[in-house]
Amino acid sequence: MVKKFIGLALLISMTSGVIATPALADAAKPGQSMTHMKTEKGISSTLEAAGVVLYVQGGATAAVMGDSIASAEGQVVFHIPVTGTKTGVEHTGSNIVIFNTANNSQILIKNPVIDLKAGIVKAVIPQASADAITLFTITNAKDLRAKVTNDKKAKLRTTAYEGAKLALAPGLAASISSLLGLPVGSLPDELAFASANVSLYSAIKSR
Repeated sequence: MVKKFIGLALLISMTSGVIATPALADAAKPGQSMTHMKTEKGISSTLEAAGVVLYVQGGATAAVMGDSIASAEGQVVFHIPVTGTKTGVEHTGSNIVIFNTANNSQILIKNPVIDLKAGIVKAVIPQASADAITLFTITNAKDLRAKVTNDKKAKLRTTAYEGAKLALAPGLAASISSLLGLPVGSLPDELAFASANVSLYSAIKSR
């Protein structure tokens, strides 16, 4: 079943219109950010068939779109609430876990940093390295256009980027398979994983 990955499109295409309500998130403030991320159709069911599940820790919530994670059309949606921004869009305390229930192996994706300008997403994966590594490439980074909304009453500017397509960075699929104890070749190189919508918040300066 894992070989179905070969026929799948993009993994973290933090997709077009990931519609998730900010569950109990604090009001946005200048210098902060928010991300909605949705896996591609078929990703969750293929992982589940191999005994692998996705879930979140810390400042994030998750939901399933479709009948279940085992359904062919099922998708996992991550809502990463407002967090501090330093370099790029840094979600401190929001971790994504890929867990193999068959052997209790896991990959922890800590504090992912989205760099829209460079077209990459970096994160610390303790099981692989103490330093941040490139986890995803944003395959349509050059085509992303910002939508700016000004809330003069709140003196807040929202700069939104919708439909960022995320694919596993070159060479990373083999490392993930190895860390999870999956058969060699289970994940194709540069697998399209998900889509994401990213919002950045800044202050509207008074004249």
